[in-house]
Amino acid sequence: MSVETPVRERRLEEYKSDEKPTWCPGCGDFGVLNAVYRALRMKEYAPHEVVAISGIGCSSRIPYFISTYGFHGIHGRTMPIATGVRVARPDLKTLVFGGDGDAFAIGAGHFVHAMRRNLDITYVVMDNATYGLTKGQTSPTSGEGFTSLSTPQGNPEQALNPMMLAIASGATFVARGFSAEPQKLADLIVAGIDHPGFSFIDVYSPCPTFNKVNTFKTYKETVQWLPQEHDPTDMIAALNSAISQDPLYLGLLYQREAPTYEQHVATHHTGDESARRRVLEHLFDRFS
Repeated sequence: MSVETPVRERRLEEYKSDEKPTWCPGCGDFGVLNAVYRALRMKEYAPHEVVAISGIGCSSRIPYFISTYGFHGIHGRTMPIATGVRVARPDLKTLVFGGDGDAFAIGAGHFVHAMRRNLDITYVVMDNATYGLTKGQTSPTSGEGFTSLSTPQGNPEQALNPMMLAIASGATFVARGFSAEPQKLADLIVAGIDHPGFSFIDVYSPCPTFNKVNTFKTYKETVQWLPQEHDPTDMIAALNSAISQDPLYLGLLYQREAPTYEQHVATHHTGDESARRRVLEHLFDRFS
């Protein structure tokens, strides 16, 4: 009679690297990192089963603080890197991290096309409506009139709405969280991981050093979780929730099923696994 070995419950500390976070005291990104740890523990992944990819910015330091595989890329290029990882190593669960500048400014083109392809990744964007790493310039999600080093007389441009952009561009999972509520954010990240396709989670993650407008206090007064009766399969309802400014809705706005990019690749792939490996090894040898 065989006895099954019980599965060991993983501890939160298993997902923490030896690197200590270097963010400013009070940064919202601490809450996001906490939520990521919780989500990984809830999924009970072994660290070697996950890869964390990022670009440039305060938020993009996050792979250093997680004990998974990590790739700290260049500014705005997280989606091409993630695409390569998904095609080469579809066995790895791919989490991508960035900020509002990395995602919606220099990386906006890649962001849109990864969504329309329905790449099977979970993209968590820490949205603080400022460029914190370069000492507080206006970002694509900064509000009109926002004063900063780059707009001392006030931002003349309207803020980009990431939720509307994601829904319109083909993302099949669109949600918003708040770094001050890490457990609910962890639940959203788990739901995004479980979703087959492009999961986009925009997170209000205040910068207490350079943004005195989009603060924890401001968000706590204006955010509201979507009501239970919200239907995430209804695109019009999702767009209406995305448009709303008072309140600013949190939760899963939109979700639909569609074939993933990886499924399309597998359908058109005619070579065997060994041939694919040989091609990849040749490319690595040539360009490494």
